[in-house]
Amino acid sequence: QVQLVESGGGLVQPGGSLTLSCAASGNSFSFYGIDWYRQAPGKERELVAGINSGGSTMYADSVKGRFRISRDNAKNTVYLQMNSLKPEDTAVYYCKARWGLRNPYWGQGTQVTVSS
Repeated sequence: QVQLVESGGGLVQPGGSLTLSCAASGNSFSFYGIDWYRQAPGKERELVAGINSGGSTMYADSVKGRFRISRDNAKNTVYLQMNSLKPEDTAVYYCKARWGLRNPYWGQGTQVTVSS
């Protein structure tokens, strides 16, 4: 049982950077894998990056080399560092906590807009 709150979104110019945070409350945070998804109007929600309880990471091809996911279990927080942002990165970004076959938990989302 966890609750997730995303923060750090905003307006940034192409080529700029933002860092998103996903703060969790509840039990057993360190056992959860955390994923970042994004959804733009008219598009399906897509997986952007993920980090497992053991610290292994994965990235969508579209963001590999530009985004970095990390976690600080002592702070119950997962971060998404986004560099070299492009207009096509514009979306609402959501974090999701997963643990095996349990129903996942979702945050409320934070808006990222990349525009000049």
